Parts: sequence; C-alpha cells; structure tokens
Amino acid sequence: MARYTEADCRMCRREGCKLFLKGDRCYTKKCAFDIRSYAPGQHGQDRKKVSEYGQQLREKQKAKRIYGILERQFHKIFVKAERQPGMTGLNLLILLERRLDNVVYRLGFVSSRSLARQLVTHGHVAVNGKRVDIPSAYVKAGDVITIMEASRKKECFKGLAETLAAKTVPAWLVLDAQNMSGKVDRFPTREEIDVPVAEQSIVELYSK
Repeated sequence: MARYTEADCRMCRREGCKLFLKGDRCYTKKCAFDIRSYAPGQHGQDRKKVSEYGQQLREKQKAKRIYGILERQFHKIFVKAERQPGMTGLNLLILLERRLDNVVYRLGFVSSRSLARQLVTHGHVAVNGKRVDIPSAYVKAGDVITIMEASRKKECFKGLAETLAAKTVPAWLVLDAQNMSGKVDRFPTREEIDVPVAEQSIVELYSK
C-alpha cells in the first residue's frame, strides 16, 4: 500500500500552518514549524502569488495531510460525500471524522492520527466488542470503541486510564476513561470539527 514516508514537518511548512501531525511534539519548542515556518525547498521563502486554483488545491492537500489520506482514497470519500443528501463539503468532513483511526485519536487514546492508525492496524482496538484492524472503517452513532482487554497489559497502555481522565473530548463523543472506551453519541456538526480547512474550496476544485 502506498504511504507518505518523508518528514511530517515538511507538510506543515508547505501548508503554512500547524497540522499537528506529530502529536505532543507539535506543542513544544522542538516543533519544526516554529523554527522555520516557510515552505520547504530552496524557493520556500520566495513570495508567490497564488491563483484561485492554487488556493483550492492547498485546501485539498491540507485536508489529506491532516487525516493522513492519499489522493485515490480521498477522492473516493469525496464521491461518497457527493452522493449523500446535504452539503457536500460538510458531508466530506463528517466522513473523515467518522474514520476509526480519527475517532481513536479524538478519544485521546493516542496523541496523533498516525499513531491511531498503527494502533488499529495492530489489532488493539475493538468496535462493539469485536476487533477491527481497518483504520478507514466508518463508525456509526451508538458504536462503542474500546482498547482490547488483552492489549491493556502492554507497556504502552499502562497509565492510559489516568491520562484519559484528564482529557477533554469533542461533544459528539462520550469518553469512559476508567474502562478505556468511548462511544459515538452522534455525528459532529461543522462547529465541532476543529480542522483549518475551507471545505467549499475542495468542492469547487473537484467540480472543475
């Protein structure tokens, strides 16, 4: 399967904003974006006039990079959003938020979406009591996501319950810190999706 293997911080610098791809490190002084906020490459500091198409492309690239999705899969999600009733842009963001790896991240089980994908792929996550190892699986309202009982004995999960107790999760999720689980109470509204993306620009780009 194709995947991005370059430095994550280059993506933040290219988009001109923090995408919080490296979890807690992004909040420290070691964050590469705080040191060099200009685009990577020898022409990164040049001032360039960005066309309307360029702005739309940047919004799409930003969304892909935040959620860790490559082009083919992202386009499939957009087509699915387009076929649903309602506003395509909002449908797109809701579908991205409904991905299992994103929900694991939103519940605070890990500090980044990339770690959430790894957690799911390695079989540490269950949905409604059944192990699910597909990060792109969609959750539904009412689904309960938990850390597998057998996995809780591993070193990386020690102290997780105490860490979760101090976490604040989005209003559309319900966290049970003691049992290392969370429930999807409903789907999020646009105001509850805190990603710096102009989704309408993505719709306009794909409509060309």
